[in-house]
Amino acid sequence: FFFLMIRRPPRSTQSRSSAASDVYKRQVQAGNNNVLEAMVREYTVEQFEYVCDYLFEKVPNMTIATDIICGFPGETKEQFDDTLRLIEKYKLPVVNISQFYPRPGTPAAKMKRVDTKEVKQRSKALTQLFESYRCYDFLLNTEQRVWFSDKETRKNGETFLIGHNKSYVKVVHPYNEKFLGKCVIIKVTETHKWHIAGEIVNENPEPEQVQANYFGDEFVTDPIKVSEQSINNQSSSTQVSSPKSENNSTQKQPVLEEVTNLKQNVQEEPKNVVQSATVTSEVKVPSNNLSNALMIVAAVLFVAGLYLSFR
Repeated sequence: FFFLMIRRPPRSTQSRSSAASDVYKRQVQAGNNNVLEAMVREYTVEQFEYVCDYLFEKVPNMTIATDIICGFPGETKEQFDDTLRLIEKYKLPVVNISQFYPRPGTPAAKMKRVDTKEVKQRSKALTQLFESYRCYDFLLNTEQRVWFSDKETRKNGETFLIGHNKSYVKVVHPYNEKFLGKCVIIKVTETHKWHIAGEIVNENPEPEQVQANYFGDEFVTDPIKVSEQSINNQSSSTQVSSPKSENNSTQKQPVLEEVTNLKQNVQEEPKNVVQSATVTSEVKVPSNNLSNALMIVAAVLFVAGLYLSFR
């Protein structure tokens, strides 16, 4: 199901401005499979890592954002350390950190909660880890296509343009009204924890053309082949999974057969399409007379109801 969220439609070329930006949001919530199972999450840490590795390989500068819940009921210190190791491994630039809060009516609300002080300490530890690394130093001295869409006035009265590149990295530039709402090319001269800055080197850049196989040929040339390959990979993998994965494994063969049938149908001669259309045209639909009769009956019942209510 991860692949279905990153596939793009087949096109020979497309403008970068009309294509999806290089930003991917996937909530991992925890870095331990036992905690994910308690959360009733239908994925594993290994699957999350596979998606990250794949995307970073295909799009090296891609921004991957995630969410982390600190102190889910039953989470041990060792299990939370797995979450710290996961964030340390990928150093994601966007991590939404939250402390567990029981929502009324949910199964987690009835579970034994982790001590409040411990939850706060874990949240603090994860925040410190996140703030300890920098994510944008690799952009220094590079040229970036930036869309300036907003402005920001600071307490000292100084105003700046606020924009983002295709990876949604925040760009701050001295305010100039003519650039608001425009796309420009900047050369990055400063990198910070939360943003980058630079000088404009092209005020009217040509639209950037991106090939349709942006994530690899397999995503656009033969999507049915990709489905077959992903199913085979899942069946042959030895990844740690939740109990639900055992049930899912029994469903892989029917899904593979369905994909095979779909591929055969696509390769059928055009006459089959005509035959299908003929069969569809034979389906009977309610006549206008029947529809009119039902409308009359409904109107009579409505009037009768009004009469009885005022009587």
